[in-house]
Amino acid sequence: MYQRILVPLDGSPTSERGLREAIRLASGQQATLFFLHVVDDFRMLVEMTSVRSYDEMLKGLRHYGLEILAKARHAAEEAGVHRESLLREVTNERVAQVIVDQAKQHNCDLIVMGTHGRRGFNRIAMGSEAEQVARTSAVPVLLVRQEE
Repeated sequence: MYQRILVPLDGSPTSERGLREAIRLASGQQATLFFLHVVDDFRMLVEMTSVRSYDEMLKGLRHYGLEILAKARHAAEEAGVHRESLLREVTNERVAQVIVDQAKQHNCDLIVMGTHGRRGFNRIAMGSEAEQVARTSAVPVLLVRQEE
C-alpha cells in the first residue's frame, strides 16, 4: 500500500518508537524509508556567544544528526528494508514545514513520526511539530505516541 515513507528522527525515545513502527510497516510492504533529521540552528543563533562556539555547536549538531541517521539505516538494513537518509539544516524555518516539504519533494505517501502527546499548558508552551505536520501534510501522517 505505502511505497515511500518519510520518517523524521530527532534521537528521542519517541522518535525511536516511530522508527520501529515505520520499519515494521515498510518490511511488510517492501516500501522505502526516507529518514530525515533536521538541524535547526535558530535556538543557537539566539543564544550565540561567539562565532567560534556557534561553529562548534553546529558541527556537534550535524554530527549528532548523522549518528541518528546511521543508527536508523542500520536498523532498517537489519530488517531488510530499503532506506535513504536526509540531513537538512535550517535557520528560522519551522521543522514541521521542512518535514512536509521533504515528504512532497521525495514523493512520499506516508509520514511516520513520534509524538509526545502533550496536553494542556505543556502543549501550548512546547508546541507540537507532530501536530503541525498532521495539520498541514498532503499525505497521511501516522503519529506514534510515547510509551507511558
